[in-house]
Amino acid sequence: MSKTLSMDDRLQPHGDDFYELLMPAHEGLDFAQSAALTARLVLLLANEIGDFDTLAAAIERASKS
Repeated sequence: MSKTLSMDDRLQPHGDDFYELLMPAHEGLDFAQSAALTARLVLLLANEIGDFDTLAAAIERASKS
């Protein structure tokens, strides 16, 4: 049985704040550098989440959108 991810916006009220941190981190990077930054961020966040079923569900949801 696969895990169901929450549909709640758990970043409230900091969703825009996170976006404002994320976008400048990519400024001045070429495509490969930007992709590498994103990959490193995904791995860091995955390690913080630490639950394989949650990560698998997130990959599944992201793949469908």
